Amino acid sequence: MAGASSPPPTPKSPKLQPPLLERTKGPSGLDKIVLRDPGRFTAEVRLYGGQVTSWKNEQGDELLFVSSKAVFKSPGAIRGGIPICFPQFGTHGNLEKHGFARNRLWLVDDNPPPLPVNSGIKTYADLILKPSEEDLKIWPHRFEFRLRVALGPKGELFLTSRIRNTNTDGKPFSFTFAYHTYFSVSDISEVRIEGLETMDYFDNLKGKERFTEQGDALVFESEIDKIYLDTPPKIAIIDHEKKRTFVLRKDGLPDAVVWNPWERRSKTILDFGDEEYKHMLCVEPAAVEKPITLKPGEEWKGRLELSAVPSSYYSGQLDPDKVLHG
Repeated sequence: MAGASSPPPTPKSPKLQPPLLERTKGPSGLDKIVLRDPGRFTAEVRLYGGQVTSWKNEQGDELLFVSSKAVFKSPGAIRGGIPICFPQFGTHGNLEKHGFARNRLWLVDDNPPPLPVNSGIKTYADLILKPSEEDLKIWPHRFEFRLRVALGPKGELFLTSRIRNTNTDGKPFSFTFAYHTYFSVSDISEVRIEGLETMDYFDNLKGKERFTEQGDALVFESEIDKIYLDTPPKIAIIDHEKKRTFVLRKDGLPDAVVWNPWERRSKTILDFGDEEYKHMLCVEPAAVEKPITLKPGEEWKGRLELSAVPSSYYSGQLDPDKVLHG
């Protein structure tokens, strides 16, 4: 008598991969877009401010600093991540500090003009900001600001800004700009910056007086707020304790701002913890000394590429002349 045949094994359900691009809401209710790369890198960009607020590597380590006291609601700016300073950086003009783009609600750009894309980039989001009638009262210029946030094949984070003058009155406008990037570091006293040696800078702690940087790499022992001028396209931030190097590459942004509030100043910032200065450093690609001027119909592009690599891989393995490729 033949034995009863056993039923065929139940096929296993395929493991669903999360979508590469997902629109969702954060705990505060603000809309955000989550970008995921197949290599398990992630980034998050809020529609409020068009602001990247998270960038994680394949181990899930957060690479950007966001204050534990950050406020995720209008009308203020979000303390951390990569705020966008436009149309004014700092107090270099008559507008509110760092301009208004960082506390406006951006829209998803469903029909962006073509932008060259590295074939390795699978995940990107396009946002757009146009001035409201209220904005035109404080800065009377019409513009289109298109932002693309992308993840590269090795976890690189790319930000590309395109700003176009859409004035119909024939008038040009000028602006200053920065990607106010907050890096997460283990201990500020164990961090150094390479690439700004011998550069001229304005020291905001000394009345914007101009100096020339001395010594080799920058190290940190006290408050710093400097605007380095005509800086190279590549800057390295080396975190000795984490054995991690951030490599910052930029295009269209000649300046670089370096900021850490240190102990005394930290205690005066409401949305910043008293001890958080130890775990952050701002290195900000910028156009400050020479404002960008656009005639009607003209467009400016400013690009940032961030990568995070083990420090042991940094020396000699990254081509210092490499151009942006995202």
